[in-house]
Amino acid sequence: MDILVIGGGGREHAIIRKIKESPDCGTVYCAPGNGGIAADAICCPEVKATDIDGAVKLALEKKVDFVIVAPDDPLVAGMVDAMNAAGLPAFGPNKAAAIIEGSKAFSKDLMKKYGIPTAQYEVFTDAAKAIEYVRARGEYPTVVKADGLALGKGVIIAKDEAEAVAAITDMLEGNKFGASGSRIVIEQFLEGPEVSVLALTDGNVMIPLTSAMDHKRAYDRDEGLNTGGMGTIAPNPAFTPEVAEKAMQRIFLPTMEAMKKEGRTFRGCLFFGLMVVGGEPYVIEYNCRFGDPETQVVLPLLETDIMDIIEAVWEEKLDELDIKWSDQACACVVMASGGYPEKYETGKEISGLDENGQCPDVFVYHAGTKLDGGRFYTAGGRVLGVTATGSDLKSALDSAYKAVKGISFEKAHYRTDIGKKAL
Repeated sequence: MDILVIGGGGREHAIIRKIKESPDCGTVYCAPGNGGIAADAICCPEVKATDIDGAVKLALEKKVDFVIVAPDDPLVAGMVDAMNAAGLPAFGPNKAAAIIEGSKAFSKDLMKKYGIPTAQYEVFTDAAKAIEYVRARGEYPTVVKADGLALGKGVIIAKDEAEAVAAITDMLEGNKFGASGSRIVIEQFLEGPEVSVLALTDGNVMIPLTSAMDHKRAYDRDEGLNTGGMGTIAPNPAFTPEVAEKAMQRIFLPTMEAMKKEGRTFRGCLFFGLMVVGGEPYVIEYNCRFGDPETQVVLPLLETDIMDIIEAVWEEKLDELDIKWSDQACACVVMASGGYPEKYETGKEISGLDENGQCPDVFVYHAGTKLDGGRFYTAGGRVLGVTATGSDLKSALDSAYKAVKGISFEKAHYRTDIGKKAL
């Protein structure tokens, strides 16, 4: 089976590595791919992840058997619909269902309508009214979110009125996130351990995968700006069997059914960003795809053939699968360009990759790299996801950090406390 994966980051590298374990795997193409992915797939850099027409044309030219659309932008824009219209089976939700991530206002209203636990919120398009609301409420921290897609950076946790007003003004009047920030959600700040759960659904059955813990803030001790994710661990100890059962009955299944009732049946990977408050799970966010960097720690623990799973979702036969997991732990430390998530430089040569890619329990996923003349260079904010498995979380973290210390590039930045809260 020849496969085309859309995207070019660490998540896509992890997906491709897992696909290659399948005996059904033939040639794997990746559009656009990156320097590291080129070792595992035929990269097609001329086709960007958001180029729907180009991706369809590529899939038809290569005569692929299956397309996996991994990033949020093409899903929200309707790439799966376009692939299906061209007679190509594709993994991921259609445009109507992908709105669950494409609009935070839609997802919050969905939760309110169907009684799915989430933080209290209001939606605004007018800055003066939004500022009046936060001043009248006077509760801090408070959360200000851009309605649309913003590369994981459109969420501001304002510690006081000044920060809240600045965030509102930046989004609604300063055009900080473009059209994505032309509407905002202001919501109650919830406190507790965060849990990421990727769940597979064919629209009728929901199967949660191993839980994970993301580390969104740029610096140690959860300081600095929100990023696309600085590291992850799996499983997440905060997601106890009791919390998992509550989440299944109150959040996962109700969300699947709600989308179906709205005429937006979701098929693919539905990401649940949860907050556990006093043992009760609440939804912080939905994503319409495999999370990044959660995928990098979830897939190494998956023992079932991933292509069997993807085909079962497409054929609506997920109930026939028994998905098996390793009992190990996994940890991923993101090595980023200095200055990320704001200004950063690229084009820095990376050394030490060869030495760290040979260990059987270490996986170096490339998120933002370029291959030039046999050498790797930085080409993005998040550069590498240095990932390791182990018999327990401590051993996985030890292996990941040992590998990180063997890799270097100018102005490399990474957090030193990934997984510390879980330990």
